[in-house]
Amino acid sequence: MASQAARGGVSLPEKRPSKRQQPDSDTILAKLTNSEIVSKGKRVACDTAYVTKRLLRSTGKAAWIVGTIFLILVVPLIIEMDRDRQLTELEL
Repeated sequence: MASQAARGGVSLPEKRPSKRQQPDSDTILAKLTNSEIVSKGKRVACDTAYVTKRLLRSTGKAAWIVGTIFLILVVPLIIEMDRDRQLTELEL
């Protein structure tokens, strides 16, 4: 059949095992995903993501406040101190 598909023919999909042979609840993967440890791990991961998101948001707000205060209060002070220094150098 593979030679027909290469020539442009149509190949049929592989036959899947029936549910009688391998039910979903008996597979190892299904047992692992439905286990209590995995559900607790998912819950912890979701909680960690939530806390991290909130922490980053509040850190961003704090950085904005500090940056704004720096621009309003500290930058003019630095400029004035530089002017004073230039005046004292000019007087000398």
